[in-house]
Amino acid sequence: MKKIKEKFLTDLCHLNQKKIVLASQSPRRIELLRSVGLKFDIMPSNVKEEITEKVDSLRFVRDISLRKAQLVRKKTTADLVIAADTIVTMDDQIFGKPKDADDASSMLNKLSSRTHHVITGFCLLAKTRQLIDHEITKVTFYKLTDEEINAYLASGEYADKAGAYGVQGLASLFVRKIEGCYFNVVGFPLGKFYHSLKEIKL
Repeated sequence: MKKIKEKFLTDLCHLNQKKIVLASQSPRRIELLRSVGLKFDIMPSNVKEEITEKVDSLRFVRDISLRKAQLVRKKTTADLVIAADTIVTMDDQIFGKPKDADDASSMLNKLSSRTHHVITGFCLLAKTRQLIDHEITKVTFYKLTDEEINAYLASGEYADKAGAYGVQGLASLFVRKIEGCYFNVVGFPLGKFYHSLKEIKL
């Protein structure tokens, strides 16, 4: 049973003889993809993500994921490179990864008692074909008190997370409602990825 789980997606999509590279060192993406039985190597892209006020959020995440995949593609002969980028948006503002605790505090105060969107753009870059797609999930927070925000900041969990929170951790207590793919909020839309993987037909 354990061996079946460890190779589930790899066997389901007939990828046993294929070399796959994930262009990310995100612990959340690595864990999610391994949890469904995908076998892959890890090769971080180190693409600099510069967010400007006037950038279109959808175009931004799709472009960043493509750039990540293209950069890693130059370094590998793998059959498939997988890259992704996740952001949080609200009121036409993009919330990336916080620079520090003060930045995280500002983000959480803005998200308090409001509904925001979590958008992940992802790219599947094969040797002769590329597929770019995205997933959007709506997340609504309860009203957060200063005590709750300060306690969360003290945990350090906000670091390196878009929107300054991780839904799979302590911040799960702050979430009133999720509309759409939960795994997208964690960091990678597994369902849409699977159907895209079938479409690209390695």
